[in-house]
Amino acid sequence: MCLILFSYRSHPVYPLILAANRDEFYERPSAAIAFWEDAPDILAGRDLKEEGTWLGITKTGRLAAITNYRDPHALKDHAPSRGTLVSGFLRGDESPEEYVQQIRPDAGRYNGFNLILGERSGLVHFSNMTDTFREISPGVHGISNHLMDTPWPKVERGKKLLEDLISDRRDFSPEEIFDILADTSRPDDPDLPDTGVGLDWERVLSSIFIRSEGYGTRSSSVMLIDKGGGVEFVERSFSSDPGAYETVRFSFRMPEGSPFAVPG
Repeated sequence: MCLILFSYRSHPVYPLILAANRDEFYERPSAAIAFWEDAPDILAGRDLKEEGTWLGITKTGRLAAITNYRDPHALKDHAPSRGTLVSGFLRGDESPEEYVQQIRPDAGRYNGFNLILGERSGLVHFSNMTDTFREISPGVHGISNHLMDTPWPKVERGKKLLEDLISDRRDFSPEEIFDILADTSRPDDPDLPDTGVGLDWERVLSSIFIRSEGYGTRSSSVMLIDKGGGVEFVERSFSSDPGAYETVRFSFRMPEGSPFAVPG
């Protein structure tokens, strides 16, 4: 996952509104969101190469998502797959705090990542680039390939578009959020970050929705969780064929209400 935008405990109907784009090489095999045959409680896409995932939720409200941290000079050639950190949390029953303490000793073996974990106690963020763990405060947040809320142009633009959409409206459609995730506008060169990949790639990677030869946005995901524990999870999967996509939609209700609603 290369961009996650989310509103957390800041909307009157939806305690969590999450929009995300997964950017990857087109040749890497993956499966669209579904309830996993080997773990029927998990609803997530699947990386068919390493068997992990980038975003998922369970029927009881355990949530996990990950983005990569872009630093080509620090890449480890034989690092384990970061997607297994997401599936590991979804398969378990530890609290987010306990899970972070469990993975922390080996976090340096992985290439850089930002990990979002959630359950009924709330949402937390952990990055192995800074070894920092913190509870996420209510509001609209964004993560791309740096730390949470780093003001890259695509993050700032995505947060503003999401906030403008939901700030004065109790309801909206996933399609309106997909319009945000489909934004291909690019900032001016002086506003681009310098992450060590060269100017041409900084330009390609600077838009919310990415398309280039061999690499681009493979899926866009929208997840809405309402106060009553209703979950709507919609995903659009893209191939290298411009304009072509497939949509998958799941809805279910958690047995004990929303895990992210403010108590009281």
